[in-house]
Amino acid sequence: MSPSRPFILRPVATTLLMVGILLVGYVAYRQLPVSALPQVDYPTIQVQTFYPGASPDVMASSVTAPLERQFGQVPGLNQMTSTSSYGSSIITLQFDLDLNIDVAEQEVQASINGASNLLPQGLPNPPIYSKINPADAPILTLAITSKSLPLSKVEDLTDTTLAQKISQLTGVGLVSISGGQRPAVRIQANPTALASYGLSLEDLRTALTQANVDQAKGTFDGPHQAYTINANDQLISSDSYRPLIIAYRNGAPVRLTDRRYRARRCRECAAGRVGEPESRGDPEYSAAAGR
Repeated sequence: MSPSRPFILRPVATTLLMVGILLVGYVAYRQLPVSALPQVDYPTIQVQTFYPGASPDVMASSVTAPLERQFGQVPGLNQMTSTSSYGSSIITLQFDLDLNIDVAEQEVQASINGASNLLPQGLPNPPIYSKINPADAPILTLAITSKSLPLSKVEDLTDTTLAQKISQLTGVGLVSISGGQRPAVRIQANPTALASYGLSLEDLRTALTQANVDQAKGTFDGPHQAYTINANDQLISSDSYRPLIIAYRNGAPVRLTDRRYRARRCRECAAGRVGEPESRGDPEYSAAAGR
């Protein structure tokens, strides 16, 4: 017997059964729970630009504004927020839910390339973007410490080895690192003394930049062997800066070791103080990973 025969012979019962199924479905649909804050992952891309020494006004006018004009032309852009601070610009782009994040990434990269001629020439690096929502909490936080290595070495190993490996994992959108100490050299100059030599702070900066480079030195080509000249001109300690010649005046060199200058090695502290930061227990270095 055909399975549809009972329904054909009893059309009224069949109609009532279908109406009952519809009513049950309608009542069940109305009883479905609705979350006030659903778990929705909006396609979000964060763009960071670093310009050391620039004030928030300079960052907003010369970096953030040109990028915002380019990003405003990206199709599917739903919301754009930006924050300009000392030496840093952060732009958060939120796209429509139906837009593929990979397509949005390509559009953002094209916009960054289009704004390259509008950005300052002195940017150390081009804008960096990452496919992550800054409002999301990190899915993993690691604390790294060592009893035998200095904190600067721990930071270098974390940045160059551990963070790179974690970022290669599937689903990881950004790996942020914080809490380290990087050695730095601060030079405190006297503008009045510089002016007496006919120099400015820009002249001092130019001399320091030219003396602290790491470029190719060339090669020696012989009949049987070739040698590459390997020399690093980067200055990594205050002692290397002290004999540096800034300029020549009346045939005499103006050195950085004059009393008008002071060069010393320090570590940047969270509060901006000069000198060794206070530490309690073993210093730690943290790495946070977000999806």
